[in-house]
Amino acid sequence: MMFLKKGGYEMDNLVSFLNAKILPFANKMGNQRHMTAIRKGIISTLPLTIVGSFFTLINNIPVESVANMLSPYKEILDIPFRYTVGILALYATFGIASSLAESYKLDKLTNGVLAVLAFLVSTAAPIHVIDNVKGVIDAGRYINIANLSASSLFASIVTGLLTVEIYRFFKVKNITIKMPDGVPPEVSNSFVALIPAAFILLFFWIVRYLLGFNIAEFLSMILMPLKGVLVGNSLFGGLLTIFLITGFWTLGIHGAAIMDPIVRPFWEMSIAQNMTEFASGTSAHHLSTIFTEQFLQWFIWIGGAGGTLALVTLFLFSKSAYLKDLGKLAFLPGLFNINEPIVFGAPIVMNPILGIPFIVGPLVTGTLSYILTITGVVPMMMMRLPFTVPGPLGALMSTNWSIPAFILTCVNFLIDLAIYYPFFKVFEKQQLEKE
Repeated sequence: MMFLKKGGYEMDNLVSFLNAKILPFANKMGNQRHMTAIRKGIISTLPLTIVGSFFTLINNIPVESVANMLSPYKEILDIPFRYTVGILALYATFGIASSLAESYKLDKLTNGVLAVLAFLVSTAAPIHVIDNVKGVIDAGRYINIANLSASSLFASIVTGLLTVEIYRFFKVKNITIKMPDGVPPEVSNSFVALIPAAFILLFFWIVRYLLGFNIAEFLSMILMPLKGVLVGNSLFGGLLTIFLITGFWTLGIHGAAIMDPIVRPFWEMSIAQNMTEFASGTSAHHLSTIFTEQFLQWFIWIGGAGGTLALVTLFLFSKSAYLKDLGKLAFLPGLFNINEPIVFGAPIVMNPILGIPFIVGPLVTGTLSYILTITGVVPMMMMRLPFTVPGPLGALMSTNWSIPAFILTCVNFLIDLAIYYPFFKVFEKQQLEKE
């Protein structure tokens, strides 16, 4: 009894410390304008990557008769993918700059366009082909769209943010061309942007071509080791990401929102690279990255972060009236991977009884899924789908119609059930005593 009292006292102290020190910092980081701009800008590309994914799926339907019928149109069907996922960083640049400009109450359109200019000058150096190569390419200057893909996402972040800050500096210091009153806003904004635009163009041109500094290559060299840890093929890194996301959730902090500014660019780069490799003919078993966001989504976050669909299912059969009603309320959202009703309704937040399986379950299913992936039982993720697709179906489609992947999601759900069950019984007993 004394141990329980002491343990409860220590837990109260821990909760108080987290609320006083960690939560304000986490909220401040999550709401910081540059972090918010990055998150919004990258998420704005979501419709493009999802639509592009479907064309990849159509181009690789595992039905021989359909594949043969579509074979003459393979190159045409590949075009939507190349102009969505293939130039993802270009779209992200505009979104990031527009979002940051909006937070400063600057003209979104102007800043978005200037950021795209800066990004193209920085990363898309034209290739000069001197001689015609018959049937392949004519002499001329070309842009390699691979430089505009998710591999340059960090360059798009830097150029997007830096462009807006330069524009804002000129605006604050009144180093602009002002038009008389009565001039339409769109015309006035264009003249206001003339001097900042000239500076931005010259600045990024000098950095890239006169100084020979490639932002994309430099950032890749610096940040790729971090990508290899958090979003790559390292079991430790994958489990660390899972632990941090679920751990933050149990403290009442939106785990994905806190981790997003750190891992979102890596996630986007990884799934885009997997999709590009698959579209180029690489088997889904031999793609570059295991721990993509989709790996977590379809194999681990069954019902949402923490694999909570299993807990919702247990609630449905609870003897507690409250838990049973909550299970009914949360089941449909949970089926489509929305778990806020159960996270805050049970609650799981600041609740060590349910918080332990919320963290442990995904670590177990994540380890099993990793082992089955590296041994070739299930393929890697080659498609991006909306997160609201039910787990087994999402796993099936995102792994090129892999039946083992479908089965793995179902097995992981059963594992979650087994892990949650003893904790659920303890929690249910508490609720029944209250009732």
